Parts: sequence; structure tokens; C-alpha cells
Amino acid sequence: MSEGQSELAALLPGTLDCVHCGLCLPACPTYRLTGRETSSPRGRVYLMRGLAEGRIELGAAVAEEAYFCLGCRACETACPSGVRFGALLEQTRAAVEHAGLRTGPEKRVETFALRALLPHPRRLAWAFSLLALVQKSGAGRLARFLPKRLAEAWRLLPEVPPRSQRRRLPRTFPAEGARRGRVLLFEGCLMPELFGAVNDATARVLARNGFEVVVPEGQGCCGALHLHAGDPDSAHELEHANVAAFAGVDAIVVNSAGCGAALREGALGARVRDVCEFLDEVGLVAEPPPHAGSVCYDDPCHLVHAQRVAAAPRRLLARVPGLRLVPHDDPASCCGAAGIYNLTHPEASQAVLARKLDALAAADPDWIATGNPGCLMQLAAGARARGLRARVVHPVELL
Repeated sequence: MSEGQSELAALLPGTLDCVHCGLCLPACPTYRLTGRETSSPRGRVYLMRGLAEGRIELGAAVAEEAYFCLGCRACETACPSGVRFGALLEQTRAAVEHAGLRTGPEKRVETFALRALLPHPRRLAWAFSLLALVQKSGAGRLARFLPKRLAEAWRLLPEVPPRSQRRRLPRTFPAEGARRGRVLLFEGCLMPELFGAVNDATARVLARNGFEVVVPEGQGCCGALHLHAGDPDSAHELEHANVAAFAGVDAIVVNSAGCGAALREGALGARVRDVCEFLDEVGLVAEPPPHAGSVCYDDPCHLVHAQRVAAAPRRLLARVPGLRLVPHDDPASCCGAAGIYNLTHPEASQAVLARKLDALAAADPDWIATGNPGCLMQLAAGARARGLRARVVHPVELL
């Protein structure tokens, strides 16, 4: 049996858990968009089973459907049979990549970014420094003359923070007040470059609540985007480096939902805790600063569906003096960011986002809080385009 055939055969056990009940259909963003059975979790599982049994050929149509899925995993929350759809999707995409079914300039750019930039902090820092220069020069105004796909990508980018805010965190933050323990903080790859203020806020909130915060050297990219892109080998290499960096028994605190899910489902396992989950479990001892106004919390997919953390961020936000937590009608569905989905499938991504923006516009909050960098960028870009007054922030920034 060839490597490709072995990969496809490995799909079979997981697909047998699906009883084709259809409860996943209303939760699936692409099924809601298209109404096509093949664009539903149930339909995709059927395709995967057909591949495993040799009844369906692994070709362009299957490859297109595997990547049309957002990988939001809302179907896992809806599934009564416990189908691990996210793992099946990653296996299918790996088979697609090994078969060489994705080619062209966009694929080459994706591979370069994932392999040559994200795992290398210095290269990534240089790339963002160059991007900052382009933004400051005003050359970004020429983006409207770029091909549509590149113009969309430019629109999604937030302003690159000043270099002073893009420095790596100090190795330690001492606990304030009575010491309650020690935690290890995961910095991530994109977070220091685009959301350094979130990393800093995470460390300060933990320290203010009595925890010594250690930021281990040698940590790096979590590999989540590599897994989503069908490159498990690169993801596993990155995982090994992080396992070595986070040796010990301390809790590993993560403020990015996608990174948290990848790390938690890998070798580091239950030591990984989302920052809101951790703070909710241990209890706040330091009162958060007051914030007048209202906030809508929007669930990142890989926090609510992969890690099953939903109530903790809301309980913490309810503790903020003067801040009023208000619901909206579409909190737990995908915003359309989905890793780099908003770059590879911009039309579908915007259609998925539109439903969420409708709900947020109706609630009209002062703040929109969410706990994942892709979601932060997607919602901020959408709010700007829609003319919403809300500022998009990470929950720890309000804490």
C-alpha cells in the first residue's frame, strides 16, 4: 500500500462514527451559504469514507471541498456521536497535499509564509518592519490597483504597532501580592508582532492576580496553521520544540484560541489553559479596572468548539466594574477568519462575516471582545467596513 493509500485508509475508523443524522447541518457555515450536501460536515464525512474505501477518487473536486470547509468545528459541538471532524479534515488535507493537488502562485506564497516566516521570529520581525514602513509611507493607498485577492488581504491587515510594542516579553514577571503559583506563558508567532499589547496585558493580569509568569526561551509557532494547511510534518517539528521549551509541570497559559487548541490537542495536553479559562478557575483576586459602556463577547471557534470554553470569558467580563455584558444573536458561529481562509476564500469569508456583523450591529456595543488574533483582525476589519463604533479587543485588555 502506498503512502497516499495508507493516508486515505486511515480516515475510515473516524468516519464510521458518523450516523448521518444531520444535526450538524444548521451549525455549518458553508452549508448555510450553499445548501449543498457536499459542503456540509455530513457530506464531507461521506466523501472521506468514500476515499478510505476506494469508492471515490482523490481529485480536484474533493480537494476543493476539503479547503472550502472553514474548519470551525461547530459540527463537533452539534454532533451527538462525537465525530472528531477537525482531525479528519486535517488528515484529508494532508492527503490532498501529498497528492500535489494544490499548485500555483497562491500555494507557493502560503508555503513560503508557513515554512520560511512563521517558525523564524527574526525573519517574521523583519517582514513586519517592512510592512510597517509600507503602511507609514502611504503606499497602501495603491492597494486598490492590486489584484482583488491581494487587495482583500491588505484590507484585513491591522496597522502594525510601533517597534517598541513588538518586542518579546521579559523572561519573568514577578507575582504581585501573595504568591499563588507559577505559570508559563505562550507568546506565539504573530501575537508579538501584531498583538504585543495583548501578550503584555496577559502577563500583567496574571502577575497582578498573584502568579509568577515565566516566558520560556526556545518556544515558537504552535503549528496550527500548518495542520490546517495539510502539513503535519512541519507542525510536529514545531510541536517538539515547544515540548522541550515548556518542560515541567506548570500550567501553560495561552491567549490565542487557535494556538491553544493545537497545543492542547498535542503532546502538551491538559497543561494548556486559555487565559480566561485559567483566571476563571483560580478566581480573580485583583479587581479589574473600570470600563464604562457595553461589551459583546464573540466566541472564537477553536475556544468554544475545540476547547469547549464558553462561560469563563463571559464571567470574567461581568466582573469588570462599569462594563455591561450584552448578548448578540450570533456569538458561537465562525467569523470567517478561520486561519487564512479569509485570504484563500475571501468571498465566502465575507459572506460568513456578514451574518455576524448584522448581529453585532443590532446589539451596538462599545466593545467587541474575542480571544484569537485571526478573529480580532477579521472583526476589526469588518467593523471598520460596516462603520460600527465598537472597538475590537481581547478580553484580557479589559481586565
